[in-house]
Amino acid sequence: MILIIGGAYQGKLDYAKATFALNDKDIFTCTDTYIDFSKPCIDHLEEFTLACVHSDMDPVEYFKTHQENWQNSILICQDIFCGVVPLGADMRAWRRATGRLCQYLSGQAQQVSRIFCGLEQRLK
Repeated sequence: MILIIGGAYQGKLDYAKATFALNDKDIFTCTDTYIDFSKPCIDHLEEFTLACVHSDMDPVEYFKTHQENWQNSILICQDIFCGVVPLGADMRAWRRATGRLCQYLSGQAQQVSRIFCGLEQRLK
């Protein structure tokens, strides 16, 4: 599995498309607690974690339970866990859940890349 992280509008998806020869039909974009693991690339994991927070679901446990489904995936997550700590409890829970999921996934990943201004910084 490959994990790609980075801030908003930094070129994570463009990097994934160019590097791994992906087209739009290869990409699943998270909007709720459902993930279509049949697609090789899963984008916006932070939206999945937000839905998990609102549904009282643990995203790390979800990924552990479905581990065989994403072992060959390219996972993309926006970096929401740096900067000013949000005031609202739900937004802090979202940030915590996203950070915990990225920690778990980075430990499982063969490669972790951070994208900044469209440039890759290989972390693992």
